[in-house]
Amino acid sequence: MASVWSQAESNGRVYYYNTVTKATQWTKPEELMTPSERALANQPWKQHTSPEGRPYWYHGETKQTTWEMPEVYKNALAQTSQTPKSQMPAPQFVAGGTNSFSSQSQQRDRDDYGERIGQDRQIGYGQMDINGARGVTFDTQNDPNYATFEEGEAAFIALLRRQKVQPDWTWEQTMRATIKDPQYRALKDPKDRKSAFEKYAVEVRLQEKDRAKERLAKLRTDFGTMLRRHPEIKHYTRWKTALPIIEGETIFRSTNDDTERKQLFEEYIIELKKAHNELEAVTRKSAMDELVHILKGLDLEPYTRWAEADSMIRSDNKFQEDSKFQSLSKSDILTAFENHIKSLERTFNDERQREKNSKARRERQNRDRFLDLLSELKAAGKIKAGTKWMSIYPDIKDDARYTNMLGQRGSGSTPLDLFWDVVEEEERALRIIRNDVYDVLEDKRYEVTPKTTLQDFLSLMSNDRRTTSISEDTVSLIFARLQEKIVRKSEHDQHANERHQRRNIDALRSKIKHLSNPPVTASTTWETIRPQIAYMEEFKILESDDLRRQAFEKVLRRLREKEDDNAERERSLHGKRDRRNGHYEPRDHREARHRTPELDIYEAERRKAMADRERVY
Repeated sequence: MASVWSQAESNGRVYYYNTVTKATQWTKPEELMTPSERALANQPWKQHTSPEGRPYWYHGETKQTTWEMPEVYKNALAQTSQTPKSQMPAPQFVAGGTNSFSSQSQQRDRDDYGERIGQDRQIGYGQMDINGARGVTFDTQNDPNYATFEEGEAAFIALLRRQKVQPDWTWEQTMRATIKDPQYRALKDPKDRKSAFEKYAVEVRLQEKDRAKERLAKLRTDFGTMLRRHPEIKHYTRWKTALPIIEGETIFRSTNDDTERKQLFEEYIIELKKAHNELEAVTRKSAMDELVHILKGLDLEPYTRWAEADSMIRSDNKFQEDSKFQSLSKSDILTAFENHIKSLERTFNDERQREKNSKARRERQNRDRFLDLLSELKAAGKIKAGTKWMSIYPDIKDDARYTNMLGQRGSGSTPLDLFWDVVEEEERALRIIRNDVYDVLEDKRYEVTPKTTLQDFLSLMSNDRRTTSISEDTVSLIFARLQEKIVRKSEHDQHANERHQRRNIDALRSKIKHLSNPPVTASTTWETIRPQIAYMEEFKILESDDLRRQAFEKVLRRLREKEDDNAERERSLHGKRDRRNGHYEPRDHREARHRTPELDIYEAERRKAMADRERVY
């Protein structure tokens, strides 16, 4: 009966299609399986390949995996390999061959293969096959055939294991050891045999490496147990010190490799060092925590110095009695002290900042209350433009809103500053009114002079609609300031005239001083010198002979002072000669000569300027 399943291929991968149900699957249906495939399919063990290309077996029920081929799987393979060809159905796959769905084409391929074997493999001793090995004559009728390439490969690898092929053998050595076995021809293509051998060598090397790792792991465990039985071996013990202690142990003699022994010993020492460091870290942390409690119990201030704190810490009874503090270095204690001091400084600064904020808030409230007091005085008309501090001081000196402001040294304004701010506001309001008054004076071409009276000014302002609504006090204040301004201007003009007159006198004095024909002497009189200077511009600029005579008298005064200085210098020189010759003049007979002080012509101006400043203030 024809099978309902057919085989197809997609992207190089074989899948199976049911022509009745139209179903597809990757797994080979049981109807198409050979007896060997059915035998392996009934086994719980299934062969798989790892990503590295290494085969392994997986038990579907116990979920167990193994790199070694299970005995059950081997027995199944052996039973399928011993099945006579006459009892096996035509295989769907031939290892090393091509797929075929026709028994005729399959038989034809087998015949071609037999002919090829007959020609190429009938090799006698002394001849070489295509792989370079000397061959023997053998019968090809008993060549094993496997349904799949994987089965043939597994049989070939099983042959290599039976022959105990080593992974370091060459392919020629392997051929000589296995070529007489029928399973050598489980793979038809020589390239497949060599590839299977290389795969077997890799697998064996991996197994040997795994066994070596297991042996080293067990040895490491036993070696560590042995070393732990010797408490005299510490984390700082060296190999040459520990060798006489452990060389008599049975575990020590279980390996002959000194390098391996030393490596295991060093690994154990590394574990001891790690455990020692962890213990030290725990002890040090506990000591640091206890030290923090000790520092909190000491009466330390933010400004306490390290020298003083160090003596206090070391004199503490708990610090002296507890041995764990010995694990702390001086640097550790200093670090703990610095952290504690920083904490105290933060607490101190926070408290001071709170006090500062509280003080600032209290001072701000006092200023607000004093501003309310000034607003009351302003509403009562006691503070206006031009008001002086002394005029309101009697009204506020006993008020709590003023006395609370006294002594405040913060960044805020003082009572006087706040008072002048209020007055400045009144001054700004007065400027607007003053501009209207100036406009009236300019329009009516009225000039205020020192002789203008207040009544005349008030009547002028009351007759204009722009200023008729201004209060009499405000108009009086504006008039008083205008009078002050006029007086100051008059005084300034007078001072400027006096300065100009003094410059003219000095210019004439300089001309008189530099006369050369004849020069001016101390005996020269005004009547003698006047005709010589009457033509000079400096002489004509001065309006009166009194001013001209002042310039001449100033020249004479300087000449007399110079003569007196020369005479005094001459007497001093004669006195020194007399003292060298033994003659001394009594002190009473020595006349002290002093230079006549010069009249300060600017003194009056300075005094007047000082008086003006005091009056304005």
